[in-house]
Amino acid sequence: MLMRTDPFRELDRLTQQLMGPGTWSKPSAMPMDAYREGDEYVVAFDLPGVTADAIDVDVERNMLTVKAERRPMAKADDVQMELSERPLGVFSRQIVLADTLDTEHIQADYDAGVLTLRIPIAERAKPRKISIGVGSSHKEISG
Repeated sequence: MLMRTDPFRELDRLTQQLMGPGTWSKPSAMPMDAYREGDEYVVAFDLPGVTADAIDVDVERNMLTVKAERRPMAKADDVQMELSERPLGVFSRQIVLADTLDTEHIQADYDAGVLTLRIPIAERAKPRKISIGVGSSHKEISG
C-alpha cells in the first residue's frame, strides 16, 4: 500500500472528487506554456496519458481551442484500485490569437504527452523596409 503525507495534494484530490471529472460541457483546465521562438509562436500543452486520437484542435477566426479526453484504463475484474490521483475526463483550453499570427499554417505535434503547436508569424507582421520618395529619388528607411 502507498502512503503519502502531503496535505495539499490530499486537498487537491478531494476538490477533484467533489467537482468530478471534466465533461464536454464543463471541461477542466490543462497546463500550458507559450513562447516566441524565431518567427514562430509556440504553445505546448501537458496531456500525459491522453492518446492522440482523443485530442481535438480547432481554430475559428482568431480563437484557438484545444480539447482532450483522458479515459480510464481498462482493468481486469480482479484489480482493486489502491490509489487514484490522475484526473480523468475532458480538458480544454481556449486562446485568443493575435491577428499577426498565420492561423492557416499551424503545425501540431504530439510526443511524450506534450501537444506542441507552432504558429508562424504572418508575413504582414514582420518588420520590413519602406521606401520614401523625395522628388525623383527614393530613400530607404529600415524599420
